[in-house]
Amino acid sequence: MRDTRGKFALIGAGPMGLAAAKVLGEQGVDYQGFELHSEVGGLWDIEGACSTMYETAHLISSKRMTEFADFPMREEVAEYPSHREMAQYFRDFADHFDIRRHYRFGAEVTKVEPLGGDGEGWRLSWRDAEGEHSEIYAGVLIANGTLSEPNMPEFPDHFDGEMIHSSAYRDPAQFHGKRVLVVGAGNSGCDIAVDAIHHGQSCDLSMRRGYYFVPKYVFGKPADTLGGAIKLPMWLKRRIDGALLKWFVGDPQKYGFPKPDYKLYESHPIVNSLVLFHAGHGDLKVRPDIERLDGKTVHFKDGSQADYDMILAATGYKLHYPFIAPELLNWQGDAPHLYLNAMHPRRDDLFVLGMLEASGLGWQGRHEQAEMVARYIRGLRDGTEAAKSLKAKKSEGFERATGGMAYLKLARMAYYVDKATYRKAVTGWIKALGGKAAA
Repeated sequence: MRDTRGKFALIGAGPMGLAAAKVLGEQGVDYQGFELHSEVGGLWDIEGACSTMYETAHLISSKRMTEFADFPMREEVAEYPSHREMAQYFRDFADHFDIRRHYRFGAEVTKVEPLGGDGEGWRLSWRDAEGEHSEIYAGVLIANGTLSEPNMPEFPDHFDGEMIHSSAYRDPAQFHGKRVLVVGAGNSGCDIAVDAIHHGQSCDLSMRRGYYFVPKYVFGKPADTLGGAIKLPMWLKRRIDGALLKWFVGDPQKYGFPKPDYKLYESHPIVNSLVLFHAGHGDLKVRPDIERLDGKTVHFKDGSQADYDMILAATGYKLHYPFIAPELLNWQGDAPHLYLNAMHPRRDDLFVLGMLEASGLGWQGRHEQAEMVARYIRGLRDGTEAAKSLKAKKSEGFERATGGMAYLKLARMAYYVDKATYRKAVTGWIKALGGKAAA
C-alpha cells in the first residue's frame, strides 16, 4: 500500500469531477482521480455502466446557459445538445485541460474511511481489473453524481406486465407494440412519454401532482436565455414569468394535467412543449396516482382503470454514496447537511461536489462550487485569513441556501438551492479566497 498522504482523492470523472480536477490543478492541490468507467463524462456517456442516459435524451437547458464559462461549446453544437454531443464536450474538456493523466479509469471505489480525526488522513479502497487496492490520502472529494441510484416506488399488489425504472430505458424500440404507462411527469418522464407515444401502441401518464410547463423557445430564442439580465424580487419574477407561461403555454389543466399545489419555482419546471402538444391532440391520456395493480390492470385513485403491457417509473433518483458511512457525511433527512452543499461543518478533509440543483445554475455554477472548495483547501494550506473565516463560518451552523424559497418536501428537492442566493455566497467566498468569479 502506497502512502499518498499529500494528495486528495477525487471520486468521479463526470462533469463535476472534471470541474474539480481542473480547479484543483489550477490551485496547485495534488490529487488522484478515480472513475468506474473507462471514459470521462459520467452519466452523459451512454456506454458507461452507471449511465442512466437514453438515446433520445437532450439537455433541457440551452448550451449557452449550461456550458463552462471558460470552455464554450462549439458553434455547430445544437442549442439543446444531445447526450452524445454532451459526452463529446466533456471529453474535449478533459483533453483541453489535460485531466485524464490524473485519473485511474476502470477503478471502482469500494470504501472510504478516516484514519482518525480531521486532518489525520483517509484510507481509500478500490478494485480494478488487477484486483483490490488501498492507499492513504490527505482528504476525499466525492463527485460521483446524483442521478445513478433509482428511486423505485412500490405499488400495492402485482403487475403481470413489464415494470422498469427510467434508468433501464435506453431506446424507443423498447415500447414497440406496447400499451405504456409512464409514472412520474418530471422532465425525463415527459420526454420518455413522447417516445412511447411515437413507438408504442398507446401511452398514458400518471401524475401525483401538477407541474409548471416551460416551452423550450420563446420569441424564437431558448427560453432560459431571456431571463436574468434584470434581477427581480421573487414575487415580481413569479408574476411576470407566470404571465409569460400563460401566454406561451396556455392552461395545461384543459388537457387533463392537475393544477400545481405550490408556487412557481418551488419545484423544478418541466421544459417540454411536445407533451402538451400530444395531450392536446389526444395522443396522451393523463392519469392520477396509482391505487393498486391487478394483473395487467392498473387501478387509479380516481376510480378509473386501464390495461397496460409496461409500466415505466420515471420517479427520479436517490443520493447514493455507498462507499462511505452515512454518519461521516452529516446526513439530515434525505441529504447530507453541508455548508453550501459541499463543505462538512467539522472536517476540512471531506467534501461532496455536485450535490446541487437549482433552476438555471448550469455547469458554471457547479464549477464555482468546485473552485470555492479548491481555493479553500489551498487557503488552509497557506494559512490565509479568508480560509480561517470560511472554516469558522461553516462550523457555526447554517441553513441551506434556499433564499427563503419553500421548496417541496421531497427527496429530490432536499439539496435544491436558490440560484441567486447560492451563487452570491459561493462567488463571494471565491473572491475572498483570492479568485475572480465569472459574471
